Amino acid sequence: MAMVTGAARGIGAAVAKRLGEDGFAVAVLDLDEEACKPVVDEIEAAGGRALAVGMDVADEQAVEAAVARVAGELGAPTVLVNNAGITRDNLLFKMTATDWDAVMGVHLRGAFLMSRAAQKHMTDARWGRIVNLSSTSALGNRGQANYAAAKAGLQGFTKTLAIELGRFGVTVNAIAPGFIETDMTAATAERVGVPFEHFKAAAAKEIPVGRVGRPEDIAATVSFFVREEASFVSGQVIYVAGGPRA
Repeated sequence: MAMVTGAARGIGAAVAKRLGEDGFAVAVLDLDEEACKPVVDEIEAAGGRALAVGMDVADEQAVEAAVARVAGELGAPTVLVNNAGITRDNLLFKMTATDWDAVMGVHLRGAFLMSRAAQKHMTDARWGRIVNLSSTSALGNRGQANYAAAKAGLQGFTKTLAIELGRFGVTVNAIAPGFIETDMTAATAERVGVPFEHFKAAAAKEIPVGRVGRPEDIAATVSFFVREEASFVSGQVIYVAGGPRA
């Protein structure tokens, strides 16, 4: 079965639904358990099995309890998608330590705690898949020192886990989305005072394929990484951004 964090909306919801379509029982994890239930309902309406779980990925005890609950109710989790994320954007001289710590806590501490809790189930099964959500911001992005550092950190985390867990049949990969149409990018547009449609149109002009991304684009990439056929792909970062990134 699969666990997806930050799965109440956006990319996480699309990933959870796609994994349900692929035949996985899915634990839909987010801060607010009630907010997860519409995604669970969609998965179940399509004939799948799902469970809504409310928890904070940066809380060690909450993570351990959530993974234990998932294992008890849905079975041992052998797929983990670390998608939970927040932004607290600001230029360096305006950025508070609280905003730095919050972003690091969700992205890096959260991925660490979730992966550590899940890996025992994967190594016991001698099969597992971890997919971490990085970002093109890992390459640097003005006003996102915290977010960029966290997303770059996830790439190093991914490569290290791939080395450590490979001998147990566990692959670990990362996806670095470009501009994806989500509530988060809509909030960014609002913050800078630009209508979202104009914001998307401006972004699309800079993307070789001529459009912004959709959550389903990321879900399709996750679907590939967790397949048995992808068992020889590990420690990789794929930029799903409509064009090349370096």
